[in-house]
Amino acid sequence: MRYAFLIFAIILSCGVYAQRDTTLKNRFSIHVQATVIYQYKSGFSAKYSGDNSLITADESHVSVTSTLFAGAKLWKGAVVFINPEIAGGSGLSQVLGVGAAPNGETFRIGDPSPKIYMARLFYQQRFALSINKAWKEPDFNEMGGYYPEKYIALTVGKLSIADFFDDNEFSHDARTQFMSWALMDNGAWDYPADTRGYTPSIVLEYISPSFELRYGFSLEPLTANGRNMNWNITEAGSHSFEYTRRHKINTRNGSIRLLGFLTVANMGNYKRSIELSPVNPDIEQTRVTGRTKFGFGISADQYLADDLGCFLRLSWNDGNNETWTFTEIDRSLSGGLTVTGKRWHRSDDNVGIAYVISGISKPHRNYLMAGGKGFMLGDGNLNYTNEQLMELYYSFALRKKSIYLSGAYQLIINPAYNKDRHGPVNVFSVRFHARI
Repeated sequence: MRYAFLIFAIILSCGVYAQRDTTLKNRFSIHVQATVIYQYKSGFSAKYSGDNSLITADESHVSVTSTLFAGAKLWKGAVVFINPEIAGGSGLSQVLGVGAAPNGETFRIGDPSPKIYMARLFYQQRFALSINKAWKEPDFNEMGGYYPEKYIALTVGKLSIADFFDDNEFSHDARTQFMSWALMDNGAWDYPADTRGYTPSIVLEYISPSFELRYGFSLEPLTANGRNMNWNITEAGSHSFEYTRRHKINTRNGSIRLLGFLTVANMGNYKRSIELSPVNPDIEQTRVTGRTKFGFGISADQYLADDLGCFLRLSWNDGNNETWTFTEIDRSLSGGLTVTGKRWHRSDDNVGIAYVISGISKPHRNYLMAGGKGFMLGDGNLNYTNEQLMELYYSFALRKKSIYLSGAYQLIINPAYNKDRHGPVNVFSVRFHARI
């Protein structure tokens, strides 16, 4: 961890210099974030455990990420961004045994030592469709300034597809909002990504004040949850489609997003793996190029008052072939509320409470019941029921819009959809997040 904090200090000093130099401010954008999360899980009883089970004993882990967001204007409407990132630490039980994993800042990587890698590197071109302009505040990977109200944007490079799709106002960022994987995005959206959550993609967007349209094509990894991508787009790739409608209810902003996705990869098939081996089936033995996974997601957010908002998500995928990149959830329903601290004179503080219920398809549950393993789940047996998670957090602003300290509690029931490992499981978290 000391290496992570050293690199963060260097990035922070560079960011402060660039922000103070007004001659660079209009042409360049430099921001930085650092997030440290400590999680503790209490012990619980279970009838049995498998290789991919949530550990029943008490355990605690720390994760750390730090990211530099650097960008430059090239010509009219064109920008380029680069995001080197460092990440280290690990999640509870090596991020195994829970579909709605409790820490969105951790990955399915065995080595917890800090690693530097290229998170994002992309080019974006915007084509104006109106002379009317609206102001956008500078932000991560956003230059800021006056932009046309209507435009078409083309983005090409390595990026996180979740930056563009399912951008729910109140439940999307594990660094500042809810931390569970199933509350960052639609849980059943097996969104394209490498092990760390990034992938080469092309995203085309139409943006207007009232509605937005998006299409993205992304590479998929060669293996489930793998680091190396399959560059043969005739064999593998993922298509994402989204329609966003913005509205007002009693003058208060809200939006609804309709998401669809289709993924093609050399996935294994749950039913076929059981046919080949009724006991302890191995889905990797059934992988065939050209298999598909498709599904949809609905995401809505709505301000109920100036300081109060709510959200709701519903998602589903066909669940015939193995989970390939995100998490082992085939059906998901979530909702929650967030409120700022304005009422107690802490307007930059935030409180959130949410609930998510997750499930898997019949072929998926039969596979786990027979003793099969995915890249996240596998108790050796399964007494199926829905997995449930409740999360409550309070984010305390130590410095306005820049430094936050959060405390969170998560209650997990039936981890990995297993009544025989009912729990309940109690997870307590402390999160430090800084940004400039």
